[in-house]
Amino acid sequence: MDDDGTRGARGSSADRVPGPALPPPPTTPPRVPAPAAGPRTEATPVEQHPTRPGPASPAEQPVPGAPVDAWLRTPRPPQEPGVWRYGYTPPPPEEPEGVSNRSLLVGALISLLSALLLWSLWRNGYLPYRLVPLKLFTPGEWWNPGTSGGPRTIEGSDALTVYEAILFGLLAYGCGRIGNFSELFRRHVADRGQPFLALAAAAAAGLTQLLVWKEALPVVRPVLVLVASVAGGEIYQSQTVVNVIYAVIAAAVLYPFARLGCWRELIAARRGAAAPAPDGTAAAPAAATSADQWPELRTAGWTEAADTLTAEVRTGRMSDVDVARLRHAWALATRRPDRLAPLAEAVLRTGGAAALHPSGHRDLPRRGARHDVLTGQVRIGRCADDPHNPYVRRGTGLALEPALLGTSLLAVGPPGAGKTARLIRPVVEALALRALAGQAAVLAVGGAGAPLGPDDAFDVVVRLGHPGSAHDIDLYGGTTDPDEAAAVLAEGLVGDVGSLDSRRAATVLAQLLGPYRAAHGHFPSVPELRELLDGTPAALAGLRASLEAAGHHAMLRELDARSRQAGGPGDPAPALADRVALLDRPAFTGFFATGPDARPFSLRALGQHPLRVRVDLPERGHAEASRLLTRLLLAQFTAITAARTDTTLFACLVLDDATHAVTAETVRGIRRLRSVNAGAVLALRTVDDVPETLHTPLLGAVGCTAAFSGITTWDGKRFAEAWGKEWVETREVAQHTVFADQPFTRALHALRKLVTGKAVTTDAVTVRQVERERWSASELAYAVPAGHAVIRLATVEGEHAPPLLVHLDG
Repeated sequence: MDDDGTRGARGSSADRVPGPALPPPPTTPPRVPAPAAGPRTEATPVEQHPTRPGPASPAEQPVPGAPVDAWLRTPRPPQEPGVWRYGYTPPPPEEPEGVSNRSLLVGALISLLSALLLWSLWRNGYLPYRLVPLKLFTPGEWWNPGTSGGPRTIEGSDALTVYEAILFGLLAYGCGRIGNFSELFRRHVADRGQPFLALAAAAAAGLTQLLVWKEALPVVRPVLVLVASVAGGEIYQSQTVVNVIYAVIAAAVLYPFARLGCWRELIAARRGAAAPAPDGTAAAPAAATSADQWPELRTAGWTEAADTLTAEVRTGRMSDVDVARLRHAWALATRRPDRLAPLAEAVLRTGGAAALHPSGHRDLPRRGARHDVLTGQVRIGRCADDPHNPYVRRGTGLALEPALLGTSLLAVGPPGAGKTARLIRPVVEALALRALAGQAAVLAVGGAGAPLGPDDAFDVVVRLGHPGSAHDIDLYGGTTDPDEAAAVLAEGLVGDVGSLDSRRAATVLAQLLGPYRAAHGHFPSVPELRELLDGTPAALAGLRASLEAAGHHAMLRELDARSRQAGGPGDPAPALADRVALLDRPAFTGFFATGPDARPFSLRALGQHPLRVRVDLPERGHAEASRLLTRLLLAQFTAITAARTDTTLFACLVLDDATHAVTAETVRGIRRLRSVNAGAVLALRTVDDVPETLHTPLLGAVGCTAAFSGITTWDGKRFAEAWGKEWVETREVAQHTVFADQPFTRALHALRKLVTGKAVTTDAVTVRQVERERWSASELAYAVPAGHAVIRLATVEGEHAPPLLVHLDG
């Protein structure tokens, strides 16, 4: 690992992991902040620091209460695809569409006025037969003759007092139910929270107490009458008893308001906030099975190693990447029991620095997005509060993870829409963190100067066409099979030429690559391959002489076949030579070396090691060559990942600009990636950058799609067709003019029309289920705000989420 593989020619072979080409990182470990207190939908992510941590110094004094401890114990409940799970809190249930505030207030006022009018009529004796129900259940000698006769005795007066109190209670209850006072209280008082709720309840309690003791409300006298009828009138001879009764009445009137105002909870909360914590009292210890206690190690019997890691976490000497890396290393070691003991010894010896990434890095130099390394998620935005989004997804964070990227992602948007800054870079950053944890390998391809991350965030940085590049790219993908190399190279060279069969091009290349490798032990360089494709007599004669001297008769037949087919109709060799000429430029001198001393970087290393690789293409001066190389890298990636046998490592290719890079063969390769734990992220300015015959296959091959603001209606139409339709409920309202037959009704309608200026109509409402597009082409083109994108996600297991309007803040 000490040799970075840069001696001689640029690069490294597939069997060598390239080391860092930069000075060693500092040794200051990053700190992860604790999540903010209080309930919230999304928790604060890990804090990003520009320093890269190294092994913790033994002389460093640990800080108690490290925030990684709380971060590790934060719940991450399983959710639908794309939900930011870190500290997720489900939203409250959706409330049905209620009455408007105006209607609610008017209804409550009308109900209150009606109750006051009815009570006034009752008290003043304007309601007939009001005493008949009472007289039916009481002795007749208590009342004067007649249905409206009042009480004759004291007992009748007491019965009337209790009777009026009961009727007042029923009237108040009916008024509250009809006027919907409970909803009015909840909406305008309870929803404002404390202390407004407690103050409003206290004000209402004071007003009610005043009305009760002024006898405006029939409460005191009925209670006194009932107590006297049960215990006898002599009980009131004791002033103490009277005071007790008055106190009970006051408490009974006050109790409902105390419950409504939540006074007890408010007082308890204030006391808990004001009470200081006792000195020397530590927080309650975490449960033995909590995540920061490393229960998987304790279950396996490695208690000392678990204690060491627990101390490292709680003293702040481990970062979130260290936790994810060691968890993954332990999971791999459990599959190979012979690796458990060495891993435990390394943990006891180096703590959180055990099982380091080959580069020795423990974190990225800086982070620009919010990450949860434990789940591999990166938060790229927040679902907008839009009717297109389901209620449960509105306001929740949207995150990407390997389970989603394994189905591949296609992002389409015009320049300036934010594809690179708000989507591509966060994804590359998340994959780089996952690579440091030993769980992924990433290849990021973009133009020179593209903001894909700093150089020290990658293990290999290839600057094609730049003389200062420390690494090179293997044009043949690190294979030794001429046929495999020819197939991939043909796809990269002429895969975008619709009139040319890539299989014939692969045959031509195989007829040249096989003999050349047999004669020289390696594949030809770019200038040599160009001469062979051009049919230069000196190059072919030299190759033939070398084959004859070595006795490769089978390869001589291949070379003879190429000579016979050269110059014939439909010969792909001239087109191949023209494309190879794009790489045979002075800017690429020294690149794509193939000699015995050359060790260019091979993409096959991505399937074997958790590497972070970035390739910078010279798009400004060599646009066509950059497209050719992008197409070649995509073809190599799909071929190499499909052929690997160990798929435990997630491999992902990220193309910042996939213009003219997608071919029919690569679309088939992208479709196979999800079965080999790999994925591709492709960014396009428009779907028309892909041949028209591949529009539907490409959208069908990827599981995740993103339409950024500013796309055209033609692109919107393709996304709308790919996302399908859904059943929705529609309401159609038809207004019909009302024609009256009666003269009085006609007069009323004429008066109403004179006042309002509109004819009297009636509404006919039709509700039905119809099938409509989830997002129409016009909505995608004109209704997506700037900084937003409509994203549809799917997992490799088959789960999927509907297209969501997302505000990108990644």
